[in-house]
Amino acid sequence: MPVNVTFRFYEELKDFLPKGKKSQPFTIRLNGTPSVKDAIESFGIPHTEVDLVLVNSQPVDFSCRLKDKDYVSVFPVFESFDISAVSPLRENGLRNPVFVLDAHLGKLTKYLRLLGFDSLYRNDFDDNEIIKIAKEDSRIILTRDRGLLKNNAVTHGYYIRSQKPKEQLTEVIHRFCLESRVKPFTICPVCNGKIVSISKDLVTGNLKYLTRKYYNRFFQCADCKKVYWKGSHYKKISDFIDSLNLKNVGRSEC
Repeated sequence: MPVNVTFRFYEELKDFLPKGKKSQPFTIRLNGTPSVKDAIESFGIPHTEVDLVLVNSQPVDFSCRLKDKDYVSVFPVFESFDISAVSPLRENGLRNPVFVLDAHLGKLTKYLRLLGFDSLYRNDFDDNEIIKIAKEDSRIILTRDRGLLKNNAVTHGYYIRSQKPKEQLTEVIHRFCLESRVKPFTICPVCNGKIVSISKDLVTGNLKYLTRKYYNRFFQCADCKKVYWKGSHYKKISDFIDSLNLKNVGRSEC
């Protein structure tokens, strides 16, 4: 038996809706008694984008069945706030943001690593691998694939709106309130390993003559062993970070 249900979506959840449904409640006719999760995802909104659902002003979980004349208020993820006391949707948020990205976000991965964020990526990761890694390592999935985020096994994920890597980077930083956590040059952009200080004597055999002559402080990835120093690349990356206009950005020793 069809039911009439009124929905109101808030803040960035409106990004997924057509113009006429973005800023006001709207009523739709649904078949049977669909679950909250199924109803929300029918609008193209992955459940990972949602942190709080109120049905007739009462918090509910995704399995709640909708009835005729229900009023559903849907709020986005609050990764920077703990709302576990009022929302039954997730046991807890991820307060230590680490990421796993899908195959289409290689440039964003590099940018996140440059800013010091642990970000796993391989261009051959399939959906099942990404979900498995996210679950085992408590990672947030970043993707432009809504279907991936709709998988029932996914608990923490975010749909990247922009198609431009630099905009994607600022989008993620602002979405998860990461400004104060930025620590440039602490994560290897090549392999995601930690960058540590190392004695010049230990790497001098791998350095070109002019590098050995003009630089004395060196750093190395603990995993892939790539060597870094404050050369022209450091200045370019620093200028790139400054161009993001982030506040409260930390600075590492590298």
